[in-house]
Amino acid sequence: MPVNADGFGVAWYGDQDTPCLYKDVRPAWSDPNLLQIARHIRSGHFLAHVRASTGTATTRDNCHPFTHQRWSFMHNGQVGGYGKLRRRLDNMIPDDLFHNRTGGTDSECLFLVALAYGLDRNPRAAMVRAIFEVEALSRTAGSAPHMRFAAGWSDGKTLYAARYASDRFAPTLYYRVYDTGVMVVSEPLDEARDCWQEVPQGHMIEVRDGKVRQMTFLSDEEPAIA
Repeated sequence: MPVNADGFGVAWYGDQDTPCLYKDVRPAWSDPNLLQIARHIRSGHFLAHVRASTGTATTRDNCHPFTHQRWSFMHNGQVGGYGKLRRRLDNMIPDDLFHNRTGGTDSECLFLVALAYGLDRNPRAAMVRAIFEVEALSRTAGSAPHMRFAAGWSDGKTLYAARYASDRFAPTLYYRVYDTGVMVVSEPLDEARDCWQEVPQGHMIEVRDGKVRQMTFLSDEEPAIA
């Protein structure tokens, strides 16, 4: 089983509209600064990620989450043939957002493309369009699996999380509702698996004020990608 030791990151929302961000290239369990700040930070809204690289360098800029203004984003998965597609994918990012392209991952690219497609206006539709178009490029010039996507993104008020793949093997995604809030994870954190709800492939959830709403990530009105 692979170990997620290629860096980590945490984004959280406090008194400001924009998230605070801390990330580093060392494994999360060996960073003494993370242990120290975890004892002091208080927030009702966290995004945390431990990275296992799919090929890009282990650098701080490549660690998730990625942020822009009020948005934060983290991703588990890959774009097939990304090394051959990177220049074309970068060209999908408009000039007014490209200066935010600090790293070299497919995940950061998906985030910036979704921002360009109107993440502020419609967080679901913008992400769906980004996934569709990036997957189409992979089908034309990349390699399988063309798209594997389990991701969470937030504006500090609502957390969105979705699960999708171009094959049958979408990365897993679960959530659990507690009295104190909602936790969304890649894998259940304990053995009480019946307490965790799995998000079906092709679906997404919205989490706000301790409530979860599940919906289709890909609707009937949108072209299906077989």
